[in-house]
Amino acid sequence: MDLIGGHLPELIVLLVVILIIWGPGKLPDLGAAVGRGIREFRKASAETRDTVQNAMAVPQEPAAPTPVQAAATPEPAAPTPVPAAPSAESEPAGPSGGSGTPDAG
Repeated sequence: MDLIGGHLPELIVLLVVILIIWGPGKLPDLGAAVGRGIREFRKASAETRDTVQNAMAVPQEPAAPTPVQAAATPEPAAPTPVPAAPSAESEPAGPSGGSGTPDAG
């Protein structure tokens, strides 16, 4: 089987069109840019492949069942005493600032 897949004439036409568009002065820069792109792609794919292989290489031990501990139920809190409200039977202080008892004379 041919490496290019039998499309050598199309490849030659494509290279000629690229030469016409960019010219002979820009071809080295274009080749360097393509080379950098391929190098970065290979580096990224190698890192991804290594990451996947390392993740798959970790031994998969069956998880030991952990003993289930009884959930500690909090004891009901003792009711806190509520301070007694002032009684409604006491009379409010009058304008004289007294204690609410009539003057004795």
